This record gives sequence, C-alpha cells and structure tokens, in this order.
Amino acid sequence: MTSLRTFQSEIDQIHHRELAKQRAQAAADRAKADKDSSSKKAAGKASHARKESTDAADASKGSNVGNEPIASGDGDASTLSDIDERLQTLLLSRLPENLEKARNLIASLLTRNRGEYVFRIGAHPSATKLFAGQVSNEKEDWQSAPCTVEELDIIVQETQAAVDELGGKTSTLFESRTDHPRAALLLRLPPPDVALTPEVRCAVVGNVDSGKSTTLGVLTRGYPITGALDDGRGRARVSLFRHKHEVESGRTSSVGMEILGFGPTGKPILPPTAHSTDPETIRREKMGWEEISRQASKIISFSDLAGHERYLKTTLYGLTSGSPSCVILIVGGNAGLIGMSKEHLAIALALSVPVVVCITKIDMTPPNILEKTVEQVSKILRSPGCRSTPVFVKSMETAVAVAQAFGKERLAPVFQTSNVTGEGLDFLRTFLNLLPASESDTEKFITDQPLEYCVTEVYSVPYVGTVVDGIVNSGSIKAGDAVLFGPDSNGNFHATSVKSIERKRARVPSAEAGQCVSLALKRVRRTEVRKGMVLVHKTETPPKGKSAPPLYPLIMAVRQFEGQVLILYHNTTLQRNYQAMLHCGAVRQTVRIISMDHPQGILRTGDRATVTFEFISHPEYIKEGMKLLFREGKTKGLGVITRLL
Repeated sequence: MTSLRTFQSEIDQIHHRELAKQRAQAAADRAKADKDSSSKKAAGKASHARKESTDAADASKGSNVGNEPIASGDGDASTLSDIDERLQTLLLSRLPENLEKARNLIASLLTRNRGEYVFRIGAHPSATKLFAGQVSNEKEDWQSAPCTVEELDIIVQETQAAVDELGGKTSTLFESRTDHPRAALLLRLPPPDVALTPEVRCAVVGNVDSGKSTTLGVLTRGYPITGALDDGRGRARVSLFRHKHEVESGRTSSVGMEILGFGPTGKPILPPTAHSTDPETIRREKMGWEEISRQASKIISFSDLAGHERYLKTTLYGLTSGSPSCVILIVGGNAGLIGMSKEHLAIALALSVPVVVCITKIDMTPPNILEKTVEQVSKILRSPGCRSTPVFVKSMETAVAVAQAFGKERLAPVFQTSNVTGEGLDFLRTFLNLLPASESDTEKFITDQPLEYCVTEVYSVPYVGTVVDGIVNSGSIKAGDAVLFGPDSNGNFHATSVKSIERKRARVPSAEAGQCVSLALKRVRRTEVRKGMVLVHKTETPPKGKSAPPLYPLIMAVRQFEGQVLILYHNTTLQRNYQAMLHCGAVRQTVRIISMDHPQGILRTGDRATVTFEFISHPEYIKEGMKLLFREGKTKGLGVITRLL
C-alpha cells in the first residue's frame, strides 16, 4: 500500500518534470519562429537595426558605470541578514557617498521584490526559538549584529529619508527598545497603476458555523479604524452574502469573493464609517473594489468557500480553479477541528497549498475547551499526513518572521482571534500584508510563454456582453488582442477579440501571467462559453488535437487521458465503468474509468494504479502534469495526468 506522503512527492516530481518539458518545448518553438521571421528581413533593414542596437548598448553601458559596484556587491550577499547588516553599516556612517550607496541598494531591493521589502534592524532572535516561543537572553539565540537605541533611531531616520527620495513609504511593523533594541520596517513603493498592484489569493475554508464569513467581514469592513466589529450575532457577515437564502440561513452556498487593500504605509483600506447595526446600511457603506484598487499598494483576494457538506462540490471547485497562494482554515474554538474542517484540510494538503489556521470565537470559549482545541490542532498539524510545524502567533515580531518564512518552510501559522473583541486580528492582518504576491510564483506562472487564460466564471453584463473571469496561467494579454476560446462540445476553438480588461473592477490595458482578470469578449454569446475553457492567442491554424500549430503543440481538446491515481477512501471497490466527478484546475466534469493496470482489475482504499479516464460529456483542455482530484459521495482519489490519448 502506497503512503500518501510518498505518492504526493512522486506526483510533484511528475508535475515539475512535465512543466519543465512543456516550457522548454515552447521556448524552442518560439526561438525557431523568431529565427524564421528574422531571416526574411531585408539586408539593409537588418544592418540598420544592428547599428541602432549597438548604439543603444553603448549608451546603456555608459549609463550603468556608476551602478556596477552596487550590483556586484549586492550579488555577493548570500542571505537577507547579510543585506540588512550591510545596509545598516552604510546608513550608520552617514557619509554622503555611503548614503548614496544605501539609497541605490534600497532601490535595487525594492525593484527585485516587486516594490516591497522588510528591513530588519539590530539583532533578532533565531527563527527556531521565536517560533517555539522559547526566546532567551542567551547569545546563541540571537542573530545579526546588535545595535543601541541611538543607532536604531539613526538607521530608522536615514531609511525613511532614503525611501522618501525614491517616492516610497516607510512604516514600522514592530519595535523593541529594551534588552535587544531591534525593529522591522516595511519599505513599499506605490504601484504606478492597478495593472501592476501585487495580489495575494487566499481561500477561506472550514466547517459550517466556524465563522468564515464573519471573520472576512470584520477583516475587510471595520477594524481597527472604524472600531466596528461583529456583534456576536452575525452582523459582520451580512455584506458578504450574495443570495437571499444565505442571509436568511447564515450559511454560504457559493464562492464569495472579497478583497482587502493595504496602502503604501501598510495600513488597511477600510470604509470611513461602519458603526450602524442595520444590515442594509452596512451594504451601502461598503467600499467599491475600484476605489480600493486605486488606493492599494497590495491587494488580498479572499475566496469565501462553503462549509456545509452539501456544497463540497462548490468548495472543491474554488480550491482547484482559484490557484490560491494559501488556504486559511477557520476552526471554531468552541467546536474544534471537526466535520468538513478535516475534509478541507485534506484537500489543501493533497493540492500542496500551504495552510494557515485561524481559531475563532476565543472570547466565548471556556479556557479548558480552547486548550483542548489548541492541542487537537497541534496534533493534527504535526501528524504524518500534514508534516507541518505549528507556529502560534502571539506577537507582531512572530507574525513578521513567519510571513517571511511562509511557503519556504513547512510552517503552519496558527492565529487565535475574536471577531467581537478584535483580539488577534492585528497579527493576522500584518501576516497577510507581508505574504509574497501570487504572481511572483515563477514556477506556476511564467510570462514569456504563449498565452493561456483559464475561464473560471462566465457572466452576461448589460450593454457590455459576455464577460469571462479567470487567471492568466502564462503569457500576457492586451485589450484588442485576437484570441481563440474553446474547446466546445466538439473540441473546436472559436475566434473572438478582447474588448476590454478589468482587474478588481478597475479598467486596465493589459494583464500578465499570475493575474486574475475579467475579459469582455466581442460578439460571443453567453451560452457559447463555459467554465473550464481556455483562451489562447489567435493563430492561422486553430489549435485542435494533435494538429496544433508549432507554438501550441500542447493545447489539446482531449476526451481520454491516463493518470496515476491513489484511492484515499472508498467503501467497497472501484472497477471499470465507475463514474466520478473530476476536478482538475478549472475543469469540473464527470469521468468514467475505461481501464486500469491493477492486477485484480479493482481498486480499494490505499491502492495505487495507472487509470485511463474518459470525459462523459465533452472534451476538455488539460495538460500532462496537471494534478487531479476525483470524488463521488465520500469516494476520494488523488492523482496526476501522465498521458493524453
């Protein structure tokens, strides 16, 4: 019997191998196409272009002479601590030439980190001791060069002056002036427009009545500027619901979208007033997405998913199609990790998405019950299935440190919050503010590849027409581009063009890989587009099957495919012609098992096999290396696509 841990490692290897193969093939085809087009140019034009490029190179070389020492010195720094120490030394000297070097170094750091950098000053505790809550005054527990209170003030003052010169803002995340003077500063440049605003996508899951919608309502509506929290009876969640029956029952049944914006200073962008207890007034006072996007230097996009077992299909679709950077698992302090919470945690682990745990309702939970919940969460996170280290965030310093290490190490931050008193919400907001942008994941999203836009939602907007919402998986797209969308029920792709592009309901001229945008399509009926379709750039030969043009050799409308699967749970046995609902990215369709390579011809819980699937309704766009989940009732399977048939 194959263990889940071993199988997950293997499918990750298959996924990365296939992804690298596809990117290498696309790069080779693009280079070949560029070479063919360049060979057709006239000799005179080619000579002129070479002369211009030589002149430009000479000018660039001359303009970069002064920056060479900074670039080379920056490359020698092996860790962020080394860079921080070097920056502190330059700022403390207060010499004009060193201050200029410090300013150039800060500019370089901000450019490389998408306009954002956390500058840690002074000696700080080691991450291991800090996360375990065992920081002492022993010398070996502290890292980096120490500084005095006077030196700390000088560094902060000079940093603020340098960042102001660059047009950015500096804010203090935390500061300690006692035993070991230290601080952490957030240096941030405001983006030039909405199209370049960093975005972090988070999926919010948990058992029914654990407080998911209420937590999001409090995070995005009223605390701490307005002082408006939840009243303990669900006031904060009203503005998030999309349907009348959700307001009446208090239970989310759809994928609700909400955003939280942070300004250049790191403060959340919230409505100016929210003191009313009237639900309709709360809805009216809600800030528009367009207004938040214009003011924000960073946007956190939340997918509020359903907690009830009845809506598991919707929750699964939200997790697989939204490409979240992290999953926020909401656990009720009075109930513990029960019911669908375990199901959602298992799905997040199967999809290899980092998990953040938020224990709510700590104001109403008796201390002994809360202690049991904390012990249960710790035990499950440390179990062989999770293999994560729980980090209980009880200080701003811990929140800053865990946000910087999140995703790079197997850490599971645990926040204890109250939506009525506001306890713990500051730590959660700071953590979210410092998470790396979703589009910065170059393993998942790459710009210099052919366009691939995945459709996750379809709307019909009056006076606009058909609008699709989705994520740009690769490449880039501009308003006015000619594109193909498909596959339809016959596996064909159809031509259209992009009328306009919106990001967070604000008009933008273009979008790049990793961004979630809405596209208005020209002369396309609402019924012609469905979830799971893709948009690619228009070519002379439509991409269909294995006769795709050179730049799109991997875009196929397939009905049958092979995959390696592991059965996580099934009551009896799986055999030929068994049908289940498949989730693979934005694709959600019933599949049938045609064959399997298991010696007995049947699969039970814990069995692993290579299975051939067939879509029941229509062909879909899938690629080798994509992860898949299939379920039918309580039957669950995890796998990866290995071959298209």
